[in-house]
Amino acid sequence: MKAFAVIVLLAAGAAAGAAAVTYWPGSHAHVAAADTTNGEREILYYRHPHNPSVTSPEPRKDEMGMDFIPIYAGGGDATPGTVSISPVVQQNMNVRIGSVARGDLARLVETVGFVDYDESRLIHVHLRTQGWIEELSVRTTGERVEEGQLLFRLYSPELVNAQEELLHVMRRGGSPAPARERLRALGVSAAEIAEIERAGQPRRLIAVRADQGGVVESLNVREGMYVTPGTEVMTIADLSQVWVMADLFEHQVDAVARGDAAHVKLPFRPGERLEGKIDYIYPSLNSATRTVQVRLTFDNPGGRLKPGMYADVQLTTRPLQGVLYLPAEAVIRTGRQDRVILALGEGRFQAREVQVGRRANGDLEIIEGLQEGERVVLSGHFLLDSEAAASAELARMTEAEQESSDGDVWADGRLISIDRDARVLNVDHAPIPLLGWPAMVMDFTVADDLELDGLHDDMPMRFRMREREEFVYEITAIEPLSHDH
Repeated sequence: MKAFAVIVLLAAGAAAGAAAVTYWPGSHAHVAAADTTNGEREILYYRHPHNPSVTSPEPRKDEMGMDFIPIYAGGGDATPGTVSISPVVQQNMNVRIGSVARGDLARLVETVGFVDYDESRLIHVHLRTQGWIEELSVRTTGERVEEGQLLFRLYSPELVNAQEELLHVMRRGGSPAPARERLRALGVSAAEIAEIERAGQPRRLIAVRADQGGVVESLNVREGMYVTPGTEVMTIADLSQVWVMADLFEHQVDAVARGDAAHVKLPFRPGERLEGKIDYIYPSLNSATRTVQVRLTFDNPGGRLKPGMYADVQLTTRPLQGVLYLPAEAVIRTGRQDRVILALGEGRFQAREVQVGRRANGDLEIIEGLQEGERVVLSGHFLLDSEAAASAELARMTEAEQESSDGDVWADGRLISIDRDARVLNVDHAPIPLLGWPAMVMDFTVADDLELDGLHDDMPMRFRMREREEFVYEITAIEPLSHDH
């Protein structure tokens, strides 16, 4: 049974990501060994300075001529996952240590964007009748025009007939208002109608002028073309104000709000920064890029910002207030869990699982697992983490051997329900390799001397059980666990 338990636990440790370590008989089979009798710390083994899976029972050098790192006994500290490293080795490993702090965490979102037209400042030139373009004064896209400038003249038989109707009514002394309104409805300006009335003759060509100044964004006609009301003759864009469209990833969207300050740096203007604000956050996600667009509005004197330009965007968001945080480099992120290496002092280090929150610049919010003022390793922690994992695995092996010898078995589980009258607990327990049990839900009786006060449904716990009779186990001790254990 002992051999089976050791094999199962070693397999579990490998699956959990612990570093492979060669255990030499008589040298470091027990990580929590006490100091030697002469008062000096016992060297358990020597480890490769860059590859923790390579160890040696005696001093040696690696392929680059660097000394293997001595790993000492815990100095009386039997905490699983704790390792001790000498100051010289810490220096060789470039171990840097920082502290867990509490305060306001300012988040700065950095992304890229591009300059675009302000859609509210675009006008499209359409006609309200059909005819032919003559005297086209705008020849190319990008050409600048001023408000009221002549764009082209139009020959339209319908406009000629409408003018003749107006003049005929005036000659007969009738009211010209209906005829004037017809011309206005066909797109003739009031000034041009007044000129027609003053001259007393219809005009063959009617002038079409720009309603706003700007640049010609598109030009879809040429001299002499026949156009209808469905033809988009041209588009004029006012560039005195432009948009900058920036893309944010899903996890960044919650950090920004409409009205937040925005700063734009242009690659071609080093050192210059434009100030603006978030004008709008679009409600939909681009499924291809998994990003959400935000719109920034900037004044554009002189037209320096041109649609299509790229820009570096910085969004200053509201800070997270009074949160616990540490440098992001201190956190070892494995995909299944996040952990840090605590610096306990006197060369002792221990791995601890943490729950992280939002990231701000180079810092990470800590939701659970650490307290303010605790010291953590910032660099060199991957080697320490592998040693802590090996230490914890050896401790679990030793514990399993002791449990097997005294008949008691510890397991983790969740208390589903309690029958206090019958003193029976319904437990959803994790696999128990020592007994060869898979994870399952089962009933356990409770020892007579074990109090049930304080127990409640859906409570994570670690419990000890003993075989009362063949294949019948009773719980003899319970230790509550946190919900994220």
